[in-house]
Amino acid sequence: MPAGHILTYAQSLADGGGVERAMLRLASGWIKAGRRVTLVLGDRGAGAPPLPDGLATIELGSAAYRALTKLPAIVRAERPDVVFCPGNHYTLVAAWIGLRLGRAAPPIVAKMSNAPDRADLGAAGAYANRLWLARHHRFLDHLVAMTPATAAAAARAMGMIGRTSVIANPPVATLAAMAGAPLVEGRWVLGVGRLVPQKRWDRLIAAMPSLPADVSLAIFGEGDLRPVLERQIATSGMVGRVILPGHAANPLPAMRQAAVVALTSDYEGVPGVLREALSVGTPVVATDSSVSISEIVAAPTLGSIVPRDDPQALAAALLHWLDAPRPAPVPPPGADAAARYLDLFDRLV
Repeated sequence: MPAGHILTYAQSLADGGGVERAMLRLASGWIKAGRRVTLVLGDRGAGAPPLPDGLATIELGSAAYRALTKLPAIVRAERPDVVFCPGNHYTLVAAWIGLRLGRAAPPIVAKMSNAPDRADLGAAGAYANRLWLARHHRFLDHLVAMTPATAAAAARAMGMIGRTSVIANPPVATLAAMAGAPLVEGRWVLGVGRLVPQKRWDRLIAAMPSLPADVSLAIFGEGDLRPVLERQIATSGMVGRVILPGHAANPLPAMRQAAVVALTSDYEGVPGVLREALSVGTPVVATDSSVSISEIVAAPTLGSIVPRDDPQALAAALLHWLDAPRPAPVPPPGADAAARYLDLFDRLV
């Protein structure tokens, strides 16, 4: 029996977060395959990407997380064959659906979007996170991770060995879709991601005085930390050299133009930004924020992985890749992601 109706959900599509963008690409593939897809959305939000043709939406009128507590009633009314939880951030909602609907709940499939090991939370927070993850096997029917190492770590942490699959996110776009004028003149470093504590863009801004004066930095994204980062830029004398252009619906043109793409996060799942940069032949510098980083930056010709709190190593890696030869483009995985998810959903149904 095929999974004819798939329901998924998100707080907001504002500023195009990676989890939500990947969810929309998957939904587009499922619709093209003839499936019905419903998106329950707290609020579309400013800067939201266009929705796939044929996607049914139920908007809750609020981007607050608590608005998603309405999901059990919506699932009961919509009667989907499968519920897709698009990332770790949303598994509490999946647990609520399972608790309220019990045996009447459809199969729930969740994607692992962040690393299970969260040392950034401190000892007490990391312990609480481990306890929470260990309960996921009670309300999830299946788990999807994007790389083998992430899948192995997540299956152990969540008690879901034997109920975990590896499916990469679908790629963003083809090379033919990348046109655009240079963002800035000369050599520049690019960061792409929300302006939130997880991403630790303060590390990247702090590295700028160690780089040649002709090198600029652009960070695409929006978030609550914009005022904080703007103050850091001003106090470090980097006004004019560091810019925050806001959210970019398609960062690939800028990635191809940049000398290097940097990701300085405290933690990640499987960061699509690294795969996107490598797909256009731009080297990357990333902190060791996930077990998946070494799977993506799989050769020294592709980029550098540095410790999270080693500013000298970060600056040295950026300096190296400003002048080093660019790698050959690495084709991203995931072209068959939508079809592989559908095969999984059909088997579960």
